Amino acid sequence: MTQFQTYLVGGAVRDRLLGLPVQDRDWVVVGASPADLLAAGYQPVGKDFPVFLHPRTHEEVALARTERKTAAGYHGFAFHTAPDVTLEQDLARRDLTINAMAEDEHGQVIDPYGGQRDLADRVLRHVSPAFAEDPVRILRLARFAARFADFRVAPETVALMREMVAAGEVDALVAERVWQELSRGLMERRPSRMFEVLRDAGALQKLLPEVEALFGVPQPEAHHPEIDTGVHLLMVLDQCARLGAPLTVRYACLCHDLGKGTTRPEEWPRHIAHEVRSEKLARGVSARWKVPSDCRELAELVAREHTHVHQSGTFSAEARLRLLERCDAWRRPERFAELLLACECDARGRLGLEDRDYPQRKQLLADLRATQAVDLAATSAAAIARGATGPAIGAAVRQARLQALRSFTDAA
Repeated sequence: MTQFQTYLVGGAVRDRLLGLPVQDRDWVVVGASPADLLAAGYQPVGKDFPVFLHPRTHEEVALARTERKTAAGYHGFAFHTAPDVTLEQDLARRDLTINAMAEDEHGQVIDPYGGQRDLADRVLRHVSPAFAEDPVRILRLARFAARFADFRVAPETVALMREMVAAGEVDALVAERVWQELSRGLMERRPSRMFEVLRDAGALQKLLPEVEALFGVPQPEAHHPEIDTGVHLLMVLDQCARLGAPLTVRYACLCHDLGKGTTRPEEWPRHIAHEVRSEKLARGVSARWKVPSDCRELAELVAREHTHVHQSGTFSAEARLRLLERCDAWRRPERFAELLLACECDARGRLGLEDRDYPQRKQLLADLRATQAVDLAATSAAAIARGATGPAIGAAVRQARLQALRSFTDAA
């Protein structure tokens, strides 16, 4: 049986060198054929290229491989595996130098492309011109920029990404892969960086033209000291990370102000009725990238109602009840809570107001609890006893909730 060597590669090596927890370990086998691994007890699992499960650890290992571009887009590759494919050849096909390092069984780092240097210099740099063959790498790099927020993108890598965009490579991306990378980037510790990098590469205009359109659009300085709508959006996304918001909230915040990009310049800096336009645009973005329903629904709700939530501190009990009704708060209390968190991120995503209090969230959650305390069965039974039917029963329930809200407001 052929003797082969196994190396730890990619993100596990990078994260260990950065002193970060290692989440996933990827392994590459050099000097072996599929038959060699089968003879050693490895179990095959791969379809596109040979991947096996280690007989003892059950971790995935892949045969060292090279790849060749055969068509546009993410799927347009042919892979070659053979015992004579070297570790350096396998690492050369990877995206960034900081991901193109390996570690042998003795802990020795193999770094043929300067990954350790770029880690020390805090640089995201492509390994080779082959980076341009896979448009997903633009999204991956932008996601890494959101994770490693103190890293800069090498100028030559920015230039290469711009060439890729100009060549139409981004147009070949499939919706599922775009959403996968966008959603992961939104969950990084500084999501704004992802969109800054995509914008610098020219890819944001292709992927999210509704977001690109926000940059350079002014807002009233009294409410938005940062003025620029695009800058505000980036600040809101970073507030999402700061407050530990889930993906649903982060995506909703991404879409909440899209309508401001369609306001006519003669109407600036006001954006009257941007909410309904934002809701429509959010629906279009979600359809384009096949966004999951929980993210899509919250995005539309936040786009439509965030201004009302901001203003709710001045609302009467009747107006606050209508807000709860429009948000379907009794049937969807968890989604309502996420709406309020998104609105708090929006309120804090403003220059100099990052630590502001947001009493509307506390108030509306308390309003919901007060109205949830209404005994619906008893209220309905009493209405029926009075001869009420159909809509009249619903009106009685609504009146009971309104009375509960008024009593709670008076007692506060």
